[in-house]
Amino acid sequence: MTKTKKEKVSADVEETVVADGTEKSYHELIAHVNPIAQPLASKKLSKKLYKCVKKASKVKNIRRGVKEVQKFINKGEKGIVVMAGDTLPIDVYCHLPVMCEDRNLPYAYIPSKGDLGSSAGSKRPTCVILIKPHEDYQDAYDECVAEVTGLPKPL
Repeated sequence: MTKTKKEKVSADVEETVVADGTEKSYHELIAHVNPIAQPLASKKLSKKLYKCVKKASKVKNIRRGVKEVQKFINKGEKGIVVMAGDTLPIDVYCHLPVMCEDRNLPYAYIPSKGDLGSSAGSKRPTCVILIKPHEDYQDAYDECVAEVTGLPKPL
């Protein structure tokens, strides 16, 4: 597969490259989000979370996948939980927001599991990632924590 150049796009229509070469905008990705995906990160916050995941994966400071994230939340590990909003069936990870709220962990949904997996350096899509704090990317982490905690929680 050859690399394609990304054309300059207006600020309100940012696009992401999907595996088959087609591009989907943030608004197209939101159309496929589950009804339980609250609080959903804005386009700007999603971009910051992807960058933070990328930095954390370089230092090997992430937990990826429902089983692994659930295990380390139960053990008391701290960090930001990032979940993909387009995961089906919902039953796979619908218990994680409750676990996060019980342990006061910030969590947010992003629109695409494919983008989440690729930002973690994986070829496979990932539906949940736990970003742990580290001094190499502490500024980006703190900024993400502040914005994620500011999102309105579902009732």
